[in-house]
Amino acid sequence: MAKRTAKAGNKTQPGRLRIVAGKWRSRRLDIADVPGLRPTSERIRETLFNWLTPNIAGASCLDLFAGTGALGLEALSRGAAEVVFVEKSPIAAKTLQNNAAALDASVATVHVSDAREFLRNRKAGEFDIVFLDPPFAADMVSDLCRLLDEASILAGGAQVYVEEDLGRPEAKIPDGWRVVKSKNAGNVRYSLVETESRS
Repeated sequence: MAKRTAKAGNKTQPGRLRIVAGKWRSRRLDIADVPGLRPTSERIRETLFNWLTPNIAGASCLDLFAGTGALGLEALSRGAAEVVFVEKSPIAAKTLQNNAAALDASVATVHVSDAREFLRNRKAGEFDIVFLDPPFAADMVSDLCRLLDEASILAGGAQVYVEEDLGRPEAKIPDGWRVVKSKNAGNVRYSLVETESRS
């Protein structure tokens, strides 16, 4: 996933994304030339996937606001069964498709779509892990968590990773969800939330 910075007028130069660990460890991939697009930091990714270690192997994952695809590709490198990427920018989505092809990641599916529209229209499939990293300025985490809960696409006890602006109040999560891990890095609050188990 990528963060679109508050300074949207500053054009980020294309760079390289490094996979931290797993079967594609240290592989470097292209980053689309899209203003404000940058991957979630390696430090945060390392912490997140330490949290997810017991559950990542064989997991079905959804990478909303995929951007560079850093989180979803890292998940595949570490043994996830499949990742569905959702990215609104056609340029970023095309680069992500090219990177998945370069890795021969046939279990990666890229949708060029608005995240909220994707959740409203998704009719099938269950996800074990969701990566939720919308642009900070949009302030939409609470709404997206609600849509995820209503969409009936989460496996029982699914885990949702959330990145937020540390300077803003924590997003409201649905009843039955609980924050199991949370840390701060710079201006980022990042958390792992567990959804309600099904009986």
